[in-house]
Amino acid sequence: MKPALVELGAALDRLNARIDWERLDRGALRPSLAPVRDLLARLGSPERGLRVVHIAGTKGKGSVASLVACALARQGERVGLYTSPHVQRIHERIRLDGAPIEDAPFARALIRALEVVENAEREGADAGGATWFDLMTATALLAFAEARVGWAVVEVGLGGRLDSTNAVQPAVTAITSIDLEHTEVLGGTLAAIAGEKAGILKEGVPCVCGVDRTGEAGRAIASRAAAVGCAVDWVPRRQSLIETNVALALGVLARLDRDAGVDVPAWRRSAALPGRMENASYRGVPVVLDGAHVASSLTAVLADLAGRSDLTGSCVAVLSLGRDKDVEAMLKALSARVDRVHCTSVGERQWSADELAARSVAQGLEAIACDSPEDAMSTAAAAVTEGGWVLVTGSLHLVGAVRGGLDTDEPPGNTGCSPSARTSS
Repeated sequence: MKPALVELGAALDRLNARIDWERLDRGALRPSLAPVRDLLARLGSPERGLRVVHIAGTKGKGSVASLVACALARQGERVGLYTSPHVQRIHERIRLDGAPIEDAPFARALIRALEVVENAEREGADAGGATWFDLMTATALLAFAEARVGWAVVEVGLGGRLDSTNAVQPAVTAITSIDLEHTEVLGGTLAAIAGEKAGILKEGVPCVCGVDRTGEAGRAIASRAAAVGCAVDWVPRRQSLIETNVALALGVLARLDRDAGVDVPAWRRSAALPGRMENASYRGVPVVLDGAHVASSLTAVLADLAGRSDLTGSCVAVLSLGRDKDVEAMLKALSARVDRVHCTSVGERQWSADELAARSVAQGLEAIACDSPEDAMSTAAAAVTEGGWVLVTGSLHLVGAVRGGLDTDEPPGNTGCSPSARTSS
């Protein structure tokens, strides 16, 4: 085994001993950014030397982040991209020029961050309370600084105001969309959730926003923008989810004076992320992977897919859902386009396969409970009729659980925006 991989494995064991809100009950998040700010300060404030684009939202934030990063890379910049969650490998979260970070620089940055946190813990300093995501965020920013990237494109993990990534000072921010999600943490109304996501707005830093400015969420964002003194570029929603993401990314690039000469078709193809409207196949059956976990997002995904000439047959869905999700709304969205659902589970915080199948039947769907994601894929593919296809949705963790057994165009996390893909503009 390579030394860097051994070092990284040991460091990841230490990381995984920290509190991880992606996996545990999130009913009592920390009250401030003090731990991650102290951690970054003790690391020499690597974020201060970075030009940052900071992106929040319910749906589309990862795709918009990838589009922006890819466009900058194609224009000759060295670009770091930080997204979450990962689909198959943790390296996917930290990318340099479109490729997941390699073992050696990952291990080097993570070990430095861990040593700082462990020392601060002994001292009783704020950094000693850093969470799993605080450490990952600091590791990404440190790795970007060490790689001397020209730009760092950073996706918010959860919410915005108290998210670890909000320790950055961006050149531009973006809010892609607002929907009811993570209500136990962010609040039970669109206005409350919008207020949390708008917590990334900074004085004098422009924001590109895909939310309807006249609605409840849009009014909350406008109020926050006025309070902090930042301009908002309101981007109208387009007919499709992909077109909306492209428009938002172009809006961000325009604020950076980098929107000229973008070859949109090639750019869209090269910036694709795993698990976001991703095409694959299983035993010859077409498969689409999308981790949509709120009903409006799933409806938008299904509407986009309905317009594709290669997916004209009936669809069988493979589904898992977290217990914090609106299961009835998700199933109602599925029932408009899908007749059959193969239900499974990928963790304790998710509905069991039996529970999800029972709720699906109650919504008028034909459903079966499957013991594992692999079983769900196998039985779903077998149930597809001629010309049909499979949709894997509801959770990026589910996508990660099945993706390794599928035929896909790209390795995990590779967006294709490598130095060789750069063009002058």
